[in-house]
Amino acid sequence: MSPSTPHVLISGSGIAGSVFAFWLLRAYPRAQITIVERSPSLRLTGAVDIRSSAVDIIQHMGLEAEIRRNCTGEKGLSFVRSDGSPIATLGATGRTDIQSITSEFEIFRGALASIFMNPVKEHVTLLLNESVSDFHQNEKRHTVDVTFATSKQTKTYDLLVAADGFTSRIRSKILNTPDPRDQIRDKGVHIAYFTIHEDLLHSQFAKWHNDTRGRAVFLRPDPHPSGRTRANLMIISTPQDTERKARLDRALSEGNESYMRLMGEYFQDCGWLSQEVLAGMRESEDVYCSPQVAVRSPKLHAGRVVLLGDAGYATPGIGTSLAITGGYVLAGELLRHPDDFGAALRVYEGLMQPFVRNNDGIGEQAMQYLNPQTVGGIAVRDAYLSVMGLVMWSGVGQWIMTVVAWLGWKEKKLAMPAYPWPAVKG
Repeated sequence: MSPSTPHVLISGSGIAGSVFAFWLLRAYPRAQITIVERSPSLRLTGAVDIRSSAVDIIQHMGLEAEIRRNCTGEKGLSFVRSDGSPIATLGATGRTDIQSITSEFEIFRGALASIFMNPVKEHVTLLLNESVSDFHQNEKRHTVDVTFATSKQTKTYDLLVAADGFTSRIRSKILNTPDPRDQIRDKGVHIAYFTIHEDLLHSQFAKWHNDTRGRAVFLRPDPHPSGRTRANLMIISTPQDTERKARLDRALSEGNESYMRLMGEYFQDCGWLSQEVLAGMRESEDVYCSPQVAVRSPKLHAGRVVLLGDAGYATPGIGTSLAITGGYVLAGELLRHPDDFGAALRVYEGLMQPFVRNNDGIGEQAMQYLNPQTVGGIAVRDAYLSVMGLVMWSGVGQWIMTVVAWLGWKEKKLAMPAYPWPAVKG
């Protein structure tokens, strides 16, 4: 390998991989980067947000203004009763250093992925419907020989970056575990994401309705001029409800049709807009179903193979921000160690692992408290939310945030080195 022209393979075309490609090209403009994506198209479903160190990174990328232009315009979140009346409304804070449930950067996954990919797509090779079947490391040459699943070809790279999500098979191999699920922490949450081709909200506030047995309907505004709504059907199971978890997991493994049938069964007697949402799900073209999980890999690299984003540290609530941060740090360390990629990967792991441990996102207990199983539990939660909502809207909430910021109790950020990024040539 020439230090100025590393050959890099990124498995996964999502946010983590595209941010890493952006910064690697800044560090090594002549880098030869190939990105493979298992799916025949890029995943566009779902909304994400940007917090913590990731806010600083999008500013360094010069993309903050474009991201803001493409945000959903969501101003906050209202919890509603079966008749649609509000229990409490929690608005966005208007700050990037202290954010509420609603971030200052609420954006659809597809829009954010496109913003990150657009600056690099002419400088990388993107292969859809392709994935890593196997790989072997050549310790003498410090390279990785990768065999592809579709083409069956074997090619050699200086670095293999696993940005292939929480079910990463590459992670399984470097950890020598037979099942990608071995490092996954089940949060007891299953979600169906989809777009409804009707504006059910007529508002810039998202709305959340809970019913018994851990069922929740979460609707988010979509600024599309034709009138749309982004929907989430959520099932939150207790640790003891193993039978329901097993049934949900089985439906997931069988595919969207099986899972949608199960959602129809579970939500048939729910209140609020549940029936309209179920009908919209059946007409949607972008249904995506997934459990909400966390990944805590005991290590993030082995030789010339490194885990990035959800493959190494999936974290509900802050996973996108960790992916952005990880992509930046990994490329920055490769820049700081041009002649020793092994050292770069060790420093990357040493920075990211403690940061990930201190940013646990939406924990399992938080989802249980927010989505009670019983009528009584929902009533207690509603009382708490009502008080919180009154505090936020009374003006006291803003005063509290000012004091909190003054005391330094802001969102946790990673203490990163000052990377010597080359100047961008005009």
